[in-house]
Amino acid sequence: MSGLDVHAVLRRGALAIDVAVSAARGETVAIMGPSGAGKSSLLAAIAGLVPLRDGYVRLDGRELSARRRTVPPQRRGVVLLGQDPHLFPHLTARENIAFGPRAQGSARAVALGEADEWLWRIGLPGAGDHRPRELSGGQQQRIALARALATRPSVLLLDEPLTALDPETASDVRTVLAAQLGTTHTTTLLVTHDAVDAAGLASRLVLVEHGRVGQEGSVRDVLERPRTRFGAAAAGIGRVEGQVAAGIWTGGALSVPASGVPEGSAVALVRPDAITVEPVAESSWTAALRLAPQPAAGEWLTRIVRIEPTPSGARLHTSEPDLAADVSLDDIAAHAFAVGRPVRLRVDPRAVRLLVT
Repeated sequence: MSGLDVHAVLRRGALAIDVAVSAARGETVAIMGPSGAGKSSLLAAIAGLVPLRDGYVRLDGRELSARRRTVPPQRRGVVLLGQDPHLFPHLTARENIAFGPRAQGSARAVALGEADEWLWRIGLPGAGDHRPRELSGGQQQRIALARALATRPSVLLLDEPLTALDPETASDVRTVLAAQLGTTHTTTLLVTHDAVDAAGLASRLVLVEHGRVGQEGSVRDVLERPRTRFGAAAAGIGRVEGQVAAGIWTGGALSVPASGVPEGSAVALVRPDAITVEPVAESSWTAALRLAPQPAAGEWLTRIVRIEPTPSGARLHTSEPDLAADVSLDDIAAHAFAVGRPVRLRVDPRAVRLLVT
């Protein structure tokens, strides 16, 4: 096939990894999974840094790794960029970017000229003479990205490159990254813990859990219809434990039809936009729990445990049950939502989907 085709079978400590993933030429594929699932080991195997026990790594039909053949990392046309930009501290930003082309045989003047062009492309035309210690974390990561792309790699492997950045800086770097991947048409695998990265940068999403692929498909399909608990958590979808009996799923105050779902344990997946939130005064909270310890159907009295900013307002997270609800900026201002604040949640049962456990 044209592009990257991988079936990686290897062991890292106690974890047995058996993952197949592919990316067409110029495509960006995101990989998400819990810590220790094998994501970084997969990228290391593709880069040629760890050997395969079985399987293969193929690029445009050329075999880079197999049981009896391994192309050295420096001859693969593959670049791996992680959380740490690993810039050379003694070189300027311009010289860091020029390092790759120079290593590939370009004359110094030509390589520095290319570096200057890249500085413009990543929005740092005035930073060429600065050394890494004089640059912010976001600027260093942009320089590292430019250094990687200046070598014109066939494949770019990104291992959570935005994790160490604050949200605003991560957003800026994400915008630069999206623009440059679109311009260079570089085949890219992006390991991330953030669904925003997957949605903003990739066309397809692969969920890796316990060293195996748990789900894959378009980013939208995977995030809207996750088939695993991790997928639901990654998509910001609330989860309520319950039981199916006689065609009805029941979990706490919520009951929904479960036709065709086998009896036993199941998790209700509740999207944030299916939940409405009402503030509750502390005195009303105490009285409500005393007078009606069992709330009305589809309602919970709970407390906010975390507030996550969103482009249109905020996402309120609660525990008992583990749910999240989206609210607008107007709602935040009107109701003074804050961590610890008691609230009443109402769930639309028609928007609930069941995941058999």
